Amino acid sequence: MNFKTALLAAAALATTALSPLGASAEEVKKIGLAVSNLQADYFNQIKIGVESYAKEKGIEVITVDAKNDSATQVSQVQDLLTQDIDAFIYIPAGAAAAAVPTRLAKEAGIPVVNVDRNADDAPGDTFIATDNATSAYEVCKHIIGLAGGKGQMLMVHGQKGTTPEVERTKGCMKAIGENPGVELVAEQWSEQWSQAEGLNITQNLLQAHPETKLIFAQADGLALGAAQAVKVSGAEGVIVGGFDGDTTALPILAEGGFAATATQQVRGIGRLAVDSAIKLAAGETLPAEQLLPGFLTTPENAAQFVAEHP
Repeated sequence: MNFKTALLAAAALATTALSPLGASAEEVKKIGLAVSNLQADYFNQIKIGVESYAKEKGIEVITVDAKNDSATQVSQVQDLLTQDIDAFIYIPAGAAAAAVPTRLAKEAGIPVVNVDRNADDAPGDTFIATDNATSAYEVCKHIIGLAGGKGQMLMVHGQKGTTPEVERTKGCMKAIGENPGVELVAEQWSEQWSQAEGLNITQNLLQAHPETKLIFAQADGLALGAAQAVKVSGAEGVIVGGFDGDTTALPILAEGGFAATATQQVRGIGRLAVDSAIKLAAGETLPAEQLLPGFLTTPENAAQFVAEHP
């Protein structure tokens, strides 16, 4: 199945599963969108997906950016709830205070669509994300295969305890467990999922583990930093895998700057969030969890995703 066919199939599956049944945009005039950090390409792409699709439907979107600060986000959401929004799309800024905005919205009788990150003790009315565990498994399986199924491995995590960090760890550990020749020798958590952190963390880990052959970095920013650290260290034959399919990272991947990523359907996630908000506002019940597939992306097929990002 080629990229275009796969993308259309995934979109068709999502549309079939989530197409409004009796609900319409006429019932929703205003949506609040709370984003964790718009400096990250991934979240900015979701924002674009939400805002452009909502505009097509005549829905106003009020967007706030917490810049990765949970306290700021709680304050922003409190303000959003005073602006007569009909539904709330929420990307938590961190694990610590993830439940608070959801509780506030539900107390106000406003339906909540959680995106990318969820809170176990206070989930939204539905949760939309990439199937992080499956996609991370595919990335780690791929890079382990490139290494011949053996070697020392490092893992550079995202923000500890967030849904994508937990699920990506789970998926990669499954791939490691299937390959007894692979040894996870060290792992470290980041705070911002950033390239600078990927560079600093990987430099330190490589100094302690110079025989490393594999690195799984849980975001493309981290992966770009890890690849930079490998280059600076002079290490040879180190295979780096990332995650996200960031628009900034895909051209570098296409040129062989690192080995693989999982491209997420960021615009599709945004559209799905709007459709879900419409349905919830109309009183419909949605599945607790709605996961979209990611696409394993390598230097061989990255150009397709650069030309047409899902």
